[in-house]
Amino acid sequence: MAVIVRAGAAPLWWPGLVAAAIGSLVPGLTGRRIGLLAGAALFLVTMAVVALARGGRYASLARGATRAGRTDFLQDRAVTVRNWRRGHRWWLLGAFLLAVASAFAVPGAGGLVLAGAGAGLWAKAVRIGQRERRDDVLYWVRTDWVEHGRPVGKQVRAYRTTGPVAGDAAPGGARRSR
Repeated sequence: MAVIVRAGAAPLWWPGLVAAAIGSLVPGLTGRRIGLLAGAALFLVTMAVVALARGGRYASLARGATRAGRTDFLQDRAVTVRNWRRGHRWWLLGAFLLAVASAFAVPGAGGLVLAGAGAGLWAKAVRIGQRERRDDVLYWVRTDWVEHGRPVGKQVRAYRTTGPVAGDAAPGGARRSR
């Protein structure tokens, strides 16, 4: 489940940094200094909002998690990441282009907002990983319950658990070292 959360972190973080770098080259309407300072403030706010959003739903689903059964279909980390990124590639491209275009008004701010969203998703995955380590389990979402890449969507009724060494993901959704 943390894999789904973490899947969007890198595709938001790196393009956000690139868009902020491109934006810092453009003087914009507000000027570089004001734009980058506003972007830094928006980075922190966006990161906090994304990291804390729907935390109660994640916690309640984790409390009600049941052991994965033989009939539960749980997919590998690589497949989950690939599916999430393919399903969101146009949204990611649009967000990147919007962040670059916003540099003509407020230089660097749009890119830093995008990077803040990526950092917030990464922080949320780290928090989920801490819970997984504490509970000594990995949380999974059945693939037929995941709607549009959302691990806490309306169709998700409960999480499934496996042992901490099941699958190819480490706690928090990172790649398991071999």
